[in-house]
Amino acid sequence: MTYELYYWDDIPGRGEFVRLVLEETGAPYREMGKGKAGTKAIMDYLGDNSGPYPPFAPPFLKDGELIVSHVANILDYLGPKHGLAPTDEQERIFAKGLQLTLADFVAEAHDTHHPLGIDDYYEDQKAEAKKRSEAFIESRIPKFLGYFEKVIVKNPTENGFVVGDSLTTIDLSLFHVVDGLRYAFPRATSDLDKRYPKVMALHKKVGARPNIATYLASDRRLDFNESDVFRHYSELDQDPA
Repeated sequence: MTYELYYWDDIPGRGEFVRLVLEETGAPYREMGKGKAGTKAIMDYLGDNSGPYPPFAPPFLKDGELIVSHVANILDYLGPKHGLAPTDEQERIFAKGLQLTLADFVAEAHDTHHPLGIDDYYEDQKAEAKKRSEAFIESRIPKFLGYFEKVIVKNPTENGFVVGDSLTTIDLSLFHVVDGLRYAFPRATSDLDKRYPKVMALHKKVGARPNIATYLASDRRLDFNESDVFRHYSELDQDPA
């Protein structure tokens, strides 16, 4: 059966976490948010036409009649089905927590350019965004990436993955977060290889996987842009902390 992925058109955004899993596994899927018809389809699910289980926001995934919403929830659903989740209970629970930690990280990255709220334009909160970005670069990037560096080091398998003895959805998600940070803050992330060698070795390993490499080179891979979660504004970037 072909999955249906509902996410806004023309941005990688949070939908990219789901795409990477589907692309890695070769699972058939359709992008349902393309064009005006796609936008209407999403809005129908978010509105009164959604039935008894309305999602709060995209991304959400349809598998037959089943609707799964929220990135962490979708990946928790897909991971075991496609061999991208630990089988050990402690590792599986730990992996869920790691995905939620990445969700927090992404939310903080978004708030660098919209610290006062998403209903106001970036241009109306540039001074606040500059201050928020400085704190994010100096404190929060090291906090989060330092944590994932430690987790990889502490993985008992010593295989370079975040958790367990093989690739999981967490590795794919961390890959996307690193890509997003490097797009948004190229100066601030210029020395990630030196500061977080395990994280960056994993990033390289994920990007070289055959299905992922094919996807990254295809037109299915959407470019980061300034309508996205990760946005590049040169005035918000700075040298590494």
